[in-house]
Amino acid sequence: MKVKSKAELTNWALGSEYLWLFLDYDGTLADFAPTPEVIRTDPRIISLLDQLVSIPTIRVTVLSGRRLRDLRLLLPIKGLFLAGTYGLELQDEMGDTINRVEDGQLQLALEMIKPQWEHIIHGREGFFLEDKGWTLALHARSADDDEAEQVLSEAQQTTRQRFFARHFRILGGHKFLELAPSLASKGDAVSYLLNRYPLPEARLLCIGDDDKDEEAFYVIHAKGGMAAKVLQPSQASYPTEADFFFESPADTLHWLEELL
Repeated sequence: MKVKSKAELTNWALGSEYLWLFLDYDGTLADFAPTPEVIRTDPRIISLLDQLVSIPTIRVTVLSGRRLRDLRLLLPIKGLFLAGTYGLELQDEMGDTINRVEDGQLQLALEMIKPQWEHIIHGREGFFLEDKGWTLALHARSADDDEAEQVLSEAQQTTRQRFFARHFRILGGHKFLELAPSLASKGDAVSYLLNRYPLPEARLLCIGDDDKDEEAFYVIHAKGGMAAKVLQPSQASYPTEADFFFESPADTLHWLEELL
């Protein structure tokens, strides 16, 4: 269901007794950090989510590709659901942790790939290899475009073995490559949370900025919910399930403040 204005989105969101917000972090609530290892808390975001969580009729989940431990540092808020590493690691509203993958073979496979990727990017500028424990992410945002394409293609070639095809998936993006277990999906994480912590009659709204969030949009729509997307130049040519668009993370925060 497409909406044309923030006011229309607000009216829809408040049109039921309960509202469940699913929010991406980087690129949606906050501008992108120089590298994923940079943890910069934002008092405005913390205060805003803390206020939303305190409302009994609103449930808030932050869905991110970041590790759960990083999300906890960024968002030290009681009562907030967190889904780190695309839902592989979860924290419920009581603060309890749920690890959805415990297969040691998968970690051994990642440990085999890591030195190969390190070798590929050695001595090259603009590349950053992030080890998330359950995934490996290769960032090339600051690299030359042609070199980034070449390096990411070479890195992906190292995962062609049958084992990786059966147990892992490649998450792409703008000058980005990530090797992750098949269960790493924001859409799957949303389904899991809805089934484990049902909130009957709640309206569901998911806000994100890239193709990983689009996977959650499909699930949200299947449940009668709505999806909003933060505009990113790198995503302009991609098809989208979004019903509404925000211009920037600051625009998203402004709307959430209006919602309060």
